[in-house]
Amino acid sequence: MVQERNPVTPAVRVLRAARIEFTDHPYAYEEHGGTAASSRELGVDEHLVIKTLVMEDERRRPLIVLMHGDREVSTQKLARHLSVKMIAPCRPEVASRHSGYLVGGTSPFGTRKSLPVYVERSILDLTRIYINGGRRGYLVGIAPRALVDLLKPEPVDVAT
Repeated sequence: MVQERNPVTPAVRVLRAARIEFTDHPYAYEEHGGTAASSRELGVDEHLVIKTLVMEDERRRPLIVLMHGDREVSTQKLARHLSVKMIAPCRPEVASRHSGYLVGGTSPFGTRKSLPVYVERSILDLTRIYINGGRRGYLVGIAPRALVDLLKPEPVDVAT
């Protein structure tokens, strides 16, 4: 099977419609490889590869957290910040239902439902990031400013 060079996903459509400049970065997807595999395949620092994590609170209200590939989310810090009892990752099938993407290919752009987005504050200080373009094995390179312009995320300090 030949993979198309530049897939047209809901995320790509959103970026194009907003006239956001981005670069295409297809790579050989590895099941459970995560950002370590994608950063290795692309030859970029894992800190610049941003994870899109679909999580939920105790009332099952979904949200997205954008985090550096080499860091984890402190769900306790995030719960405290949001004044909720707990935050936990959604099960893959639940995350897919909220986002419209398969886990491993989740983009914060073009999600099925409009979800609140939280971004690790230090991501916004970078000059370029690599974030999922809406398909497994496909990242887009963008300026972090695009996150602010399109998603209006709330900056948080929840990395561990």
